[in-house]
Amino acid sequence: METWEWMKANLPSFLKDLEALVRRESPSGDLPGLKEAAGFLEEAFGPLTGRLSRKDTPRGPVLLLKREGEGKPVLILTHYDTVHPKGSFPEAFRLEREKAIGPGVYDMKGSIIALLYALRHAEATGRRLPALEILFTPDEEVGSPESRPLIEAAAKKARAALVLEPPTAEGDLKVARKGVGLYRLKALGKAAHQGVEPEKGVNAVLELAHQILRVAALEDWEKGTTLGPNVVRGGTVSNVVAEEAEVEIDLRIWTLEEARRVEEGLKALTPVLPGARLELSGGLNRPPMEPTPESLALFQKARAIGESLGLALRPGRVGGGSDGNFTAHLGVPTLDGLGLLGGDAHQKTEYVVVPEIPRRAALLAELLYAL
Repeated sequence: METWEWMKANLPSFLKDLEALVRRESPSGDLPGLKEAAGFLEEAFGPLTGRLSRKDTPRGPVLLLKREGEGKPVLILTHYDTVHPKGSFPEAFRLEREKAIGPGVYDMKGSIIALLYALRHAEATGRRLPALEILFTPDEEVGSPESRPLIEAAAKKARAALVLEPPTAEGDLKVARKGVGLYRLKALGKAAHQGVEPEKGVNAVLELAHQILRVAALEDWEKGTTLGPNVVRGGTVSNVVAEEAEVEIDLRIWTLEEARRVEEGLKALTPVLPGARLELSGGLNRPPMEPTPESLALFQKARAIGESLGLALRPGRVGGGSDGNFTAHLGVPTLDGLGLLGGDAHQKTEYVVVPEIPRRAALLAELLYAL
């Protein structure tokens, strides 16, 4: 395929742009780093056809590239924040055998550069693109608190959403993602001297221990529903009956129905110890990305293109959330996993497979043409 050959010919230039973006380290919350990375994106995408705007938020700049075309736009979601603190890698970018290694190279700076080259290919060849709205966000790794309203506003105008998160470990696209809930359960008791009059106290740590077992009982492994009471805090010193204790709970579900069931169960928890009280806070951070006939049709279009590129793509389901959860929840046909092949996400060995870059970039470009 001509697009694939063009991407192969431009791989050296691609790697230079990838290195330039990855070396601009941009951990979530690091405003100087995020602004520097956003500046690079403005320089790279600014000369392309369309209108690039910038909105500064407390979490960093959000960039929006609008490109005119026929019909309702296709929304493309990217994020340029990463999880690694600056200086976490021995070298911010390096090529090692067939791997490009660096912070965020896989999740998802490599995908952003693939999009850059898809758009450059369209301009170099005159191929027609649909109307596009492309969001570059700075806070996906921390739940998209600033970006979510902007994503949802854009999604309501879109006919489809493409998410440039990496594919599955097997290279498949993603048609379903679990929803993510974040809850905090607090137990409140009464302090007392552990040695002199422990009977006058109500031990919040003990109360919380009872409740954690009840929380775990709400899991349903057959339905893929998991609850992780993964962070526990409580008490002050060993000779004082603990007055407060709390647990942070991570919920993962495939369906909204399961989310409602679990939340009702959490709200129905009652104290075990006389005099203890419970407080529950939190909720769904990302609704589940449930496949629909429309999103599966979008996948079939991508799969046909993949076959012409020698890719045998399957519809993947993964437990982690993305910004695609928001668009899917609004009923927008959503296809995720259109980024670069690689691995070790969120690890200090994070990488993309260099020989596969042209093929994945060509897949993205051809899917845009097909839309």
